[in-house]
Amino acid sequence: MRDFRVDVHVGQGGTGKLTWSEQTVDPPTLERGISVAADDAMLAHNLRRLTVEIPADDFPARIALHRAGFRQEGRLRQALVMPSGELGDILVYARLATDVVYGAIGFSSVMDTVLPTKRVIAHALFTNVVGQVLLLETNYKTDWELPGGVVEPGESPRIGAQREIQEELGITVELGQPAIVDWMPPYLGWSDAIEFLYHGGTLPHPVAESVRVADRELRALHWVEPDRVGEFVTELSARRILKILSGETGHTEAGY
Repeated sequence: MRDFRVDVHVGQGGTGKLTWSEQTVDPPTLERGISVAADDAMLAHNLRRLTVEIPADDFPARIALHRAGFRQEGRLRQALVMPSGELGDILVYARLATDVVYGAIGFSSVMDTVLPTKRVIAHALFTNVVGQVLLLETNYKTDWELPGGVVEPGESPRIGAQREIQEELGITVELGQPAIVDWMPPYLGWSDAIEFLYHGGTLPHPVAESVRVADRELRALHWVEPDRVGEFVTELSARRILKILSGETGHTEAGY
């Protein structure tokens, strides 16, 4: 049997690529080989970045890379022709010289790149003094929506909703507890998501009359009678809006 070998291909600008022979080895040998080669390569060649590409179904290699401090950066879909002729995915891993590799922080940082993630969305429902609901018409889809949007990484849902409302309408609001927290199933190519819906209350008449769209992604805003909301939003949004208007609170799934 040939000796198991791990190679480092040094590129330009302090980058390198880690590869190894396709020879089957036991997991401890694989883990030790990748870890030692990565540590040595980063130091010997003063690399700032070391990359590895592996088949998505190579679970021993994935575990070895995790333990060596490599973080998953992406998936190349159907980029590999399997021996069976089927198409498989390739996972891209990388390790930076500045990454914390070992210890609790290193482990958590690696796992943060490989565990499932979900989008978090936050919207707020506002009414005017006659009970109409504020809906926004966008430039990129036919259905209207409540003010708000996608929450940024490291941002709380409440702060995210307040920021989006400031960007969209140019008004500053203070939101409290969410009225409904809803799980949204996959839809129109989107993966599933968690949405926080706040009841922003009734806008004073002068504010409701003067508010205007301040975001180029928006075409117009509309004040809509509650019994007509379903004509302009998705069925899911309509279910949730009507629940909030009726005073219901709590956790829902797909608006139920």
